[in-house]
Amino acid sequence: MTVEEIAKVCHEVNKAYCEALGDMSQTSWENAPDWQKSSAISGVEFHIKNPLLGPDASHIMWMKQKVEDGWVYGTIKDADKKQHPCIVPFEMLPNEQKAKDYLFKQVVNSLK
Repeated sequence: MTVEEIAKVCHEVNKAYCEALGDMSQTSWENAPDWQKSSAISGVEFHIKNPLLGPDASHIMWMKQKVEDGWVYGTIKDADKKQHPCIVPFEMLPNEQKAKDYLFKQVVNSLK
């Protein structure tokens, strides 16, 4: 599979997981904004290059990328304001948010 194909699967798994939690805000890969696709692709590339690093490293990389793109902490995710409630250290994330990093890493490891 290509990096983009793996990123699409990761995105769709994340969408399904969010929906299971009652968060219906995620769109399908085809309708996802470019910044969201780029973020998933970067995450896939990160795990392919760093297969021994854990989900916490994935979160650190994701958060670093978000901050560099102008995102800040906010209690509610708002792409227009570039605010996200997960811009906190991995240890401070609720378990259901940590689970996203575990799922993402496992999908990459399974499909690469």
